[in-house]
Amino acid sequence: MSKTTAARAAGETLTRRQIVTVMVGLMLGMFLASLDQTIVSTSIYTIANDLGGLSLQAWATTAYLITSTVSTPLYGKLSDIFGRRPLYLIAIVIFLVGSLYAGSVNSMTELAIARGVQGLGAGGLLALALTIIGDIVSLKDRAKYQGYFMSVFGISSVLGPVVGGAFAGSANILGFDGWRWVFFINLPIGLAALAVVFLFLHLPAKHVKQKIDYFGAAAITLAIVPLLLVAEQGRSWGWASFNSFLCYGLGIVGIIWFLLAEKRAGDYALIPLRLFRNLTFGLSSLLNFIIGIGMFGAIAMLPMYLQLVKGLTPTEAGLMMITFTVGILTGSITAGRTISASGTFRIFPIMGTAILTTAALVMGLSLGVDTPLWVPGVIAVFFGMGLGFCMQPLTLAMQVSVPSKDMGVGTSSAAFFRSMGGAVGTAVFISMLFSVAAGRIADTMKSAVGNADYQAVLNDPAVAADPANAKLYEFFQNGASNDSLNDTSWLHSANSVLTRPITEGFAYAIDAVMLTAAVLTGIAFLISFALPKKKLTDPKAAPKDAAAASVAAH
Repeated sequence: MSKTTAARAAGETLTRRQIVTVMVGLMLGMFLASLDQTIVSTSIYTIANDLGGLSLQAWATTAYLITSTVSTPLYGKLSDIFGRRPLYLIAIVIFLVGSLYAGSVNSMTELAIARGVQGLGAGGLLALALTIIGDIVSLKDRAKYQGYFMSVFGISSVLGPVVGGAFAGSANILGFDGWRWVFFINLPIGLAALAVVFLFLHLPAKHVKQKIDYFGAAAITLAIVPLLLVAEQGRSWGWASFNSFLCYGLGIVGIIWFLLAEKRAGDYALIPLRLFRNLTFGLSSLLNFIIGIGMFGAIAMLPMYLQLVKGLTPTEAGLMMITFTVGILTGSITAGRTISASGTFRIFPIMGTAILTTAALVMGLSLGVDTPLWVPGVIAVFFGMGLGFCMQPLTLAMQVSVPSKDMGVGTSSAAFFRSMGGAVGTAVFISMLFSVAAGRIADTMKSAVGNADYQAVLNDPAVAADPANAKLYEFFQNGASNDSLNDTSWLHSANSVLTRPITEGFAYAIDAVMLTAAVLTGIAFLISFALPKKKLTDPKAAPKDAAAASVAAH
C-alpha cells in the first residue's frame, strides 16, 4: 500500500493550507447567518416606516427565526445522507436568493417572506460549518478551529446592530435606500463563501441509502413554529388570548407527534432518540438550550440598558458591546486550545456557567440610572467569556458522543437547541422587561409627582411649551403600559428631570430580568457537574489507527 493510499485510509484528505482556505469560506457563511439574526434589530423601524407596515415589523424577525431553527436539524440529517458539500452549497444559494429578494421588496409582507427564505439558508450555514470541520480535521485540531467559529458567531451577533444602524441611518448608498444594504451586503460576502467552498472543499461523494424522516420533519415543524410564534407575538396578542392558547396546543401536539415519529423511525429518525441515551449528548443538549436563553438574553438586555437607560444611540450601544466580543473570543480560543492539548472539556462548562451566573447576578444588582458606562462594559467581557467557555466545548462534546455516521445530527442538534433557547430567551425576557417596567414606572411616577421639586418642573410653562417634551406629556396622560412603552424614541430628548422615573423603571426591570437569567444559568451550573469526567476522544481515531497498523504490517 502506497503512502498516498495510506493517507486516504487514515482520512487525511486535505492539507493544512486547504483546511485553512475552506475554513475561511465556512466562517464567512457562519458570519452571514449569525449577523442576520441581529442586523435587522436596529434598522427595522426605518424599514417598516419606509414600507408603510410598522405593525408587521415583528414578522420580519419571526420569519427568519422560525425557518432557520426548523431547518437546522433537517440540514444535519440530510448531510449525513447526501454529504456536507452539496447541502452547504445549496444553503448558501438559498441564503443569497433570500438576501437579494429582501433588499428588493416593496412591502413588509414581501420582506417577511424574503426573511423566511433567508432563514432556510441560514439554518444550513449554522448547522453544517462545524460539521464539515469535524469531517476534515482530527479532534485535536478541531477544538482549536471550532473556537474560531464560535468567536465569529459572537462577533457577528454583536456587530449586527452596529452595521444595521449604520446602513439604516444612510439615506442613499449607490442609488439604493440605505436600509436595503442591510441585505445587499450579504451578496458579495456570500458569493465569496460560495466560491471558496465550491473550489476547495472536496469531500468523498456520499449517498447513504436511507429513508428520509418526513413525518419527523413535519412534526418538528408543527412543534416549533407555533411555540416560536407565541414567544415572539405573545406580548402583542396577550399570553392568555385565543391565538396564544391555539399555539400552545399545536406546539404540545407537535412535540408528542415528534417523539412518537422519532421512536417509530428508529435509526433513520431526524434526531434519533437513542442519541439521548448518551449522558453527554443529553446533558449537553439541555445545557445548550439554557445557555442559548442566557446568551440572547444578554445580547438583548445590555443594548436595551445602554439605549433606554443611558441614552446611547443603537450604533453607540453596538460599539459598547465590543467588550462582549473580546470576552467570547478569549473564552472560545482558550477552551479550544486547551481541549486540543488535553482532551479535557468538562471543566469549561462548569467554569463558563459559573462566570455567566456571576455576571448576570452582578448585572442585576449593579445596573442603575447613574451607573458608569465602564461597569456594563466590564460585565460584558465576563459574559462573553462565560459563553465562550460553554458553547465550544458543548458542541465538541455532542459531536464526539455520537457515532461518526450521525455527526451531522450531533452538530446540528447543538445549534438547534441553542437557537431554540435563544428564541425563547429573547422573547420571554423582552416581554418580561416591558411588563415589569410598566408597573415600576407607574409606581415611580406616582412617587415623583408627590415631590414638590418634580411638580415645579412639571408645571413650568417653558418645559410644557418645549416641543421635545410633547410626547412626554402625552405619556403622563396615558400612563405607563405596554402600549405606551412601544415607542421610547422621545425619551432622551425630553426633560431629564421628568424622564427620571421612566429611566429608573427601565433600569429596575432590566435588573429583574438579569436576576432571572442568573437563576437559569445557576441551574445550568449545577447540571454541568453531571457531565461525565472522561476526556473527549475522536471516534475516527480508531479506524485511522487500524489503517496505520495495516500499512505498517505490510
